[in-house]
Amino acid sequence: MPKSIIINKHGGPKVLELVDSEIGSPGPKDIKIKNLAIGLNFIDTYHRSGLYPLKLPSGLGMEGAGVVEDVGSDVKSFSKGDNVTYASPPLGSYSDKRIIPEKIAVKIPEGISHKIAASIMTKGLTVFYLLCKTYKPIAGEIVLFHAAAGGVGQIFCQWAKSIGCKVIGTVGSEDKIEIAKKNGCDFVINYNKESFDKKVLEITDNKGIGVVYDGVGKNTFEKSINCLKPRGMMVSFGNSSGPLSPIDVKKYIAAKSLYFTRPGLTNYISERSELVEASSSLFEKIKFGKVKIEIFKEYALSEAIKAHEDLEARKILGSALLIPNE
Repeated sequence: MPKSIIINKHGGPKVLELVDSEIGSPGPKDIKIKNLAIGLNFIDTYHRSGLYPLKLPSGLGMEGAGVVEDVGSDVKSFSKGDNVTYASPPLGSYSDKRIIPEKIAVKIPEGISHKIAASIMTKGLTVFYLLCKTYKPIAGEIVLFHAAAGGVGQIFCQWAKSIGCKVIGTVGSEDKIEIAKKNGCDFVINYNKESFDKKVLEITDNKGIGVVYDGVGKNTFEKSINCLKPRGMMVSFGNSSGPLSPIDVKKYIAAKSLYFTRPGLTNYISERSELVEASSSLFEKIKFGKVKIEIFKEYALSEAIKAHEDLEARKILGSALLIPNE
């Protein structure tokens, strides 16, 4: 019988349970998928821990890739045997098989494997909206990206370089510096050894920069604000060090007429046309070699607890996968 990971309560990695799952048949606008690879993302830990509370019990995971096994009566875009990938709610990608809405899936182009597709959808679509929708840097512009050696960071730095940006990346340890450089960073700062805001101002001759892309959160917020020039934009899209405290607008925003935004993937691919645009752009970057993906590690679905432990311990440098049991 197919297996799935569920949680019955919020908490640490050990709340993840591997259970038998009844799949059934797809509804009129749904497709049934046999997952061949499952994306592992830091947001999964937020759902598990309760930082982003769920109605329990709940499945986990938003991202996967596999083969269509059955389609609903009203499905027009897919047929049995199609290779597809997805990265949207409803949660439940941590599973051997599952049923998802037709509207959240896209076909995987020739030349891209299920493993690559499953490893890049959430991270790659995030990079797409950051660079192509939230704040659009121009060629030659200097941008700052935190956690540059991570899964999103590696894709971001390559994509930003492909459009001509100069990238300042921060990392948390010396062993991550070469990873960040390899993926396109022009400057790399270990924020545990240097004050990155002072270094950014040094690099820019005290002018500051127009944008900071920050998926770290609590630990980097104040110094990120220091890096921005007047009318710059603070793009806060993650909480890996913890959620932000309430923002003192007068202290942090008004002084330099800054913009602050908290974007999320769901709001950038809510329309089918947006999902198609974003995924097409991502696949194009990969097919033409502008973004290269190296899968750091694979875990069996039954090893989900270990995968989450490694994820939160910052032991995963890049993309990682869960591989279904069947």
